[in-house]
Amino acid sequence: MTDQPIDITQFNPVTEGKATILFPKNNEVFYNPVQEFNRDMSIAAIRTWSEIYLQEKKDRIAKKTANITDPVEKQHRVKKMEDRLNPHDFNILEALAATGLRSIRYAKEIPNLRQVVANDLLQDAVDAIRRNIQYNELDEKLVKPNRDDAMRVMYKTVGTDDRYDVVDLDPYGSAAPFVDGAVQAVAEGGLLCVTCTDLAVLAGSMHPETCYGKYAGMPLKGMFPHEMAVRLVLQMLQTSAGRYKRYIVPMVSLSIDFYLRVFVRVYTSPDQVKKAASKIGVMYECSGCHAFAPQPFGKIDLKPNGQEHHTVNSGPPVNSRCDHCANTHHIGGPTWLGSLHNQDFLQKMFSHVEANQDKYGTSERMKGMLSLAKEELDQPGYWTLQRLCGTLHCNTVPMKDLFSAFLNGGYQVSLSHCGPTTIKTNAPSEVVWDIMRCWIQANPVTMKNLGENSPARRLLEKEPKFKADFTRHPDAVGESHKFVRYQINPTAHWGPKARAGKKRKSDTEQ
Repeated sequence: MTDQPIDITQFNPVTEGKATILFPKNNEVFYNPVQEFNRDMSIAAIRTWSEIYLQEKKDRIAKKTANITDPVEKQHRVKKMEDRLNPHDFNILEALAATGLRSIRYAKEIPNLRQVVANDLLQDAVDAIRRNIQYNELDEKLVKPNRDDAMRVMYKTVGTDDRYDVVDLDPYGSAAPFVDGAVQAVAEGGLLCVTCTDLAVLAGSMHPETCYGKYAGMPLKGMFPHEMAVRLVLQMLQTSAGRYKRYIVPMVSLSIDFYLRVFVRVYTSPDQVKKAASKIGVMYECSGCHAFAPQPFGKIDLKPNGQEHHTVNSGPPVNSRCDHCANTHHIGGPTWLGSLHNQDFLQKMFSHVEANQDKYGTSERMKGMLSLAKEELDQPGYWTLQRLCGTLHCNTVPMKDLFSAFLNGGYQVSLSHCGPTTIKTNAPSEVVWDIMRCWIQANPVTMKNLGENSPARRLLEKEPKFKADFTRHPDAVGESHKFVRYQINPTAHWGPKARAGKKRKSDTEQ
């Protein structure tokens, strides 16, 4: 590329992190500061993963060569393995790069990066990427602009040694059309980063049939819509990967603002793919009181010799009518029922952010979100205070009191990163409703105002078998309360902003 002087008067420069991007003044698409958190989290996740990934390669080489006594032979073997495994640096594909902001930040802020390929289908976008590479004084060997169809770029790596260590999908809308290529294009143990901004569809607030068409799963919009959205995407990733004898291990899976972002490692193992049946299933949610129950498709039993035996699971875990309020159930899924996060990874990522707060503009919120994710119970679904109290038409229970009742009863409880009034617990649903009944005994509702067949009346007609103790428990407030945990809307009319490609007339054209 021959560098041409840039007429800065035609652009609006925007600085984020170490990158400054030029946005054309005549383009309707403008910088969205809300997404800085997405990019900050991505940099922190990739940096955390890269330290683990490169060290794993070094350890593998050391293990393979540990028993070689001849120093010349050992040096030769180490060199040969280093040439094949490359334990010193890595590369990234940003399949849908647009202006190149994310790629340029990766190049400037992530160490040991060999190359980031900034790909886009539109020529205008590739021109913008080249301009921004030049403006940021980077080499096109480090940030490689590429014009091609994202799927073609990823499919070209299949069956070769040219797979990408990191594949980043950050589309406008759903990532579903790109997943089949991505799960094949990412290297063994590599990191797949996926954003979906069609959260209204994934969370079930509109067109469940559209969600099924894109993600091969039905949403549930009742009690835990945002976690269900994350789990639907993870199910899609695993199902796509499984076709190629690959499986995913979620590192961090988050519902954020108007989108979700997941970071998963991808490996190849037919044996591990078989275990996916016990990690994928459906969720039953009562249409009245919103009590829920997961149902994995498969189960794994151990034979007397210790070998695993995979069988079809039995069920369902609910009756045809809800045991609590006698209403029918909605069925969501297939969905991911395994872990959303890897605790070791979360701790390393949190420690990295704490040690590098000055490098991230959203570091306070990053620490809050990661601390919440660390505290989350590894249980599918959550209750919400609004649904619990709204169903029973009762006064709101203070969250500290409600958490104390679970803890005093010997159960675990935590918040979810999805919202400030969420309750994740290993207590069965009958205990949850017993706790609420105990609260109402001290804070009565007017029964005559409840409909004859309403969920509230049916729930409150039963006496609690579990006696709740609302005495304040010392662990009712987690460590995450010290941080900024939930986003406050930063501006009016904030959201995903306009789709790329639309232009408006400049002042001189009007």
